[in-house]
Amino acid sequence: QVQLVESGGGLVQAGGSLTLSCAVSGRTFSRYNMGWFRQAPGKEREFVAAINWGTGITSYVDSVKGRFTISRDNAKSTVYLVMNSLKPEDTAIYYCNARERGAPLWDWGQGTQVTVSS
Repeated sequence: QVQLVESGGGLVQAGGSLTLSCAVSGRTFSRYNMGWFRQAPGKEREFVAAINWGTGITSYVDSVKGRFTISRDNAKSTVYLVMNSLKPEDTAIYYCNARERGAPLWDWGQGTQVTVSS
């Protein structure tokens, strides 16, 4: 059974930075496209960033382009999200998941809370 363990969230002032990590177990991590998603209070969960399993090509939702960077370490079965220039609208619970044809593939983990104060 796949396990997703997100960490690294916290409270930060606007303009600050955080680095999120997601450790994956129970699957051959290196064979999966991975993504970060987030869910703000009262809103649906949305896609944030993704990284291809083989090429390393990345993609981002427009609202985070130029501020967030997704990366992966296949040896550690971990995907990262570096978040710079954080804004209050980035406040959400952040989740990682495998991504196939744009959709999440596995059951969700517990997520990690990111709160950006103005």
